[in-house]
Amino acid sequence: MIFTDTHTHLYSKEFENESTQLIEKAIKNGVSRLFIPNIDLQSIQPMLDLVWQFPENCFPMMGLHPCSVSENVDEQLFQIQKWFKKRKFYAVGEIGLDFYWSLDLKEQQIMAFKKQCLWAIQQDLPINIHARNATSNVILILQEMKHPKLRGIFHCFSGNAMEAKQIVEMGFYLGIGGVLTFKNSGLSEAIADIDLQNIVLETDAPYLAPVPYRGKRNESFYIIDIAKKLAELKRVTLKNVADITTENSKKVFGI
Repeated sequence: MIFTDTHTHLYSKEFENESTQLIEKAIKNGVSRLFIPNIDLQSIQPMLDLVWQFPENCFPMMGLHPCSVSENVDEQLFQIQKWFKKRKFYAVGEIGLDFYWSLDLKEQQIMAFKKQCLWAIQQDLPINIHARNATSNVILILQEMKHPKLRGIFHCFSGNAMEAKQIVEMGFYLGIGGVLTFKNSGLSEAIADIDLQNIVLETDAPYLAPVPYRGKRNESFYIIDIAKKLAELKRVTLKNVADITTENSKKVFGI
């Protein structure tokens, strides 16, 4: 079985000098496809260092995370965009809206999200979307920007059943992670009527570790625990989940 982690921050400082060891552990256990989103200008080099070390397993994205948006967002985007001319990336991400921490830079976040969506359309790349306390806002923007090349993943989907239905109807996939294993999270109910053909797996490591590791540092190997929970929910085998979600990731990222 081949598992795909469509969203993992393996370059994060939380891993310190353990990134290589943890990637090797994941690959050894079948988690051999790792998609790595960028956060800001400082995360680019650590991300690419991992990609250069594991070119057959680690696939980078390029984008500006909404929580990294500053008053100087135009300059940030200018510097981020230049990277698309330097090498291949498999998505524009991690991009989106985050209205959980603050609304002070709401308009800058919206502008940055729309601009990066346009990059994706121009380059025919998927987008990897962060939407915290802003799922409905992101859906509305994507509906307004409707374009046949605008596609991708709602990373760490945490919306309700209606939003899940809207997302898959737009042709986007739901990124399902450790929250699925949390008691009373409501995610199982939200995706109860969503077909596996519309779902990809992710860890968001080092965050949101699944049960039984909840509260600890997450890692890509734990994708298997998420897959087991999804198999239980959908009443299929673990191999079905691995095969279908990995095939879905190939459709999204083109590799």
